[in-house]
Amino acid sequence: MVSALHARLPELGERMAHRIRSDVDAYQSESLIPFDSLRSSCTANADLLLNQLGRVGVRDPSPARETGRLRAEQGVPLADTLHAYRIGFELVWTEILAEARTHPEVSDAQLVSQSAEIWALFGSYAEAVAAAYRETTSELTSRRQARRSALVEALFTGVIADRTLWEAARELGLPDRGPYVVAAAVADAPGEEPLAGSEAALRQAQVHFAWRLLPDQQIGLAAVPTAAVESSCLRILRRAGARVGISPCFHSLRDTPQALRFARLALAGLQGAGPGVARFDDDPLAMVVAAAPAEAAHLVEVVLQPLLGLPAAERARLLETLEHWYAAAGSATDAARSLFVHPNTVRYRMRRIEELTGRSLSDPRATADFRAALLGFRRARVSSSGVIQ
Repeated sequence: MVSALHARLPELGERMAHRIRSDVDAYQSESLIPFDSLRSSCTANADLLLNQLGRVGVRDPSPARETGRLRAEQGVPLADTLHAYRIGFELVWTEILAEARTHPEVSDAQLVSQSAEIWALFGSYAEAVAAAYRETTSELTSRRQARRSALVEALFTGVIADRTLWEAARELGLPDRGPYVVAAAVADAPGEEPLAGSEAALRQAQVHFAWRLLPDQQIGLAAVPTAAVESSCLRILRRAGARVGISPCFHSLRDTPQALRFARLALAGLQGAGPGVARFDDDPLAMVVAAAPAEAAHLVEVVLQPLLGLPAAERARLLETLEHWYAAAGSATDAARSLFVHPNTVRYRMRRIEELTGRSLSDPRATADFRAALLGFRRARVSSSGVIQ
């Protein structure tokens, strides 16, 4: 029987391909799976099956593995691949039964035995198909991730030609025009993702983005076509519980490296030592101070030195009052409320600062100097100890 079927192998492969194409949706697209390729695969697998029937020993799974590999590369779902494989086996078994009717010497017991053998072979080869499919899928996923990572790195470093910017945007799932923003988040340890868990929320909010994990930071590029999308993006990043800096909006991917610098400056200017999100545009002066740490340190010496030389308790009290006075937009009453003191206490401390430094807080230039120096002092304290003192 087997030899008779072998003689009709090309016809069997052709019929099998037509049956699969008719019964399995994923196989119906000529552009996805060319018919010649499907017929060749069916013929090879039918040949494999017929060669193995009645034989004892090691089974050759290579055609089955090739089927799994090829379907994974073509993007055919594994369930459909296994369904097609089962259809092929059923067709071969149907042909064996038809051929057996022409051979009276073939007993029912022999057919039952061969049936068990056929479905044992199906199980073995289906496992080979599935294993090769998963291996190939894993390899393809790894390749895609590596390419995505390389493209994101190219955008952030600027080592990408203008003509390929739109190709990179398309492959990363980003629009080819902004507005975009860049985010930079502190990683507590190498390999840790400070924004882990945010990706699903961003996708759900229909925010298109691409991330890159560095040893000390996680950096990302997000498309924010509307104010509502930008607000959603910021809300999700705030919920991440990380320290995050956000760049100003920009419209060309060519400006991604500069936007990354702005995001890192925003991160450097983020107040406190705990989680939070700082946007570059929220406090431009803080960003300027963060961009020039050496100059900021000198400004601290020039403006605040008389205060820094005071005993620790008095120094902390005066600097805290100055912080609250700025936060209250120069209102002694509002600053007193946040400090839980009388407004006259705030006014006394502010006069004390003016006397010690020789600078009047009614002078806009002196006010700007104090603000910049205070930002520089705060940043230096956070950088050295992790907390503001």
